[in-house]
Amino acid sequence: MARGLVMEGGVAWIESQGPDREIWLSQLSIPLFSSGLSWEPRSRAVEQVHLRCTEGFLEWMYPTRALRVILEPNLSSAQHTAVCIKPSNTFQGANIYVERDGQLHLLLSDAEEPRLHQVSCFSTRTPQRVALFLQASPQRDISRRTASFQYELLSNKTVTGPDFQKMALVEAMCRPCDNMELLMAICSSDFVVRGSIHNVTHDAENHMSQVEVGARRVYRQKNQIFQQDKVSGEWRGPVKTLLQCKVKKGTGDFLFTGNEHFGEAWLGCAPRFKDFGAVYRKAIERGANPCEFPFD
Repeated sequence: MARGLVMEGGVAWIESQGPDREIWLSQLSIPLFSSGLSWEPRSRAVEQVHLRCTEGFLEWMYPTRALRVILEPNLSSAQHTAVCIKPSNTFQGANIYVERDGQLHLLLSDAEEPRLHQVSCFSTRTPQRVALFLQASPQRDISRRTASFQYELLSNKTVTGPDFQKMALVEAMCRPCDNMELLMAICSSDFVVRGSIHNVTHDAENHMSQVEVGARRVYRQKNQIFQQDKVSGEWRGPVKTLLQCKVKKGTGDFLFTGNEHFGEAWLGCAPRFKDFGAVYRKAIERGANPCEFPFD
């Protein structure tokens, strides 16, 4: 059999034999698992995987020889101009390269432990097709090693290198949103909540700030960033932004919007709720609101 794919509970397993070592996956977001133990000992074949998702998770257990990962998103791929990768806390056993102009450029080294767990971003010259090359590190024993990482395809021309701060700029702009950006934010953001700022902490080393939000109402959230306190009934959650935005603790109600990256909420538009209300009502009067918002 040239190739096979086993699906169990939403998880994809590669099962490959023979010289044609290639598999295609096409879903919105799906984890992919591969094991080097199933490879033929004398084979020099490179496992090749095509991923059509704009975000996902790949796990390579017992890395052997090499794995080539092709990112080819199904959606409007021309809009995706950057890729960000976040290795897992237990990443080991392989180096990650990005292919450019027929050459391999090191993105993550197995030997550089201090760099592990950081997010690396790079621009894509051909947004319809991005190739990553994972090369297994030499090992003296068969102890378990796992090279796993999350990836996201982003759409922002400012991401030009392996820099987490630039990745954050995609969604955490320091300038205030204009009226149209605000109206679009309530329609397309991963999270939309009304609440107040409980606390703000700053991380100078990573150039980030974290806003602790107490939410009066959660209109939408992609995942469970905001959790309800069993005692008070209040919804609470952390939202990150850039240190350079100089966020301070303010009083009153705000409308917090933004998107998630690697399981963390990043701040987008965050006007005072009364200011948002004025903008939205004017848009309603003009018939210019792109989506409905539940004022009650």
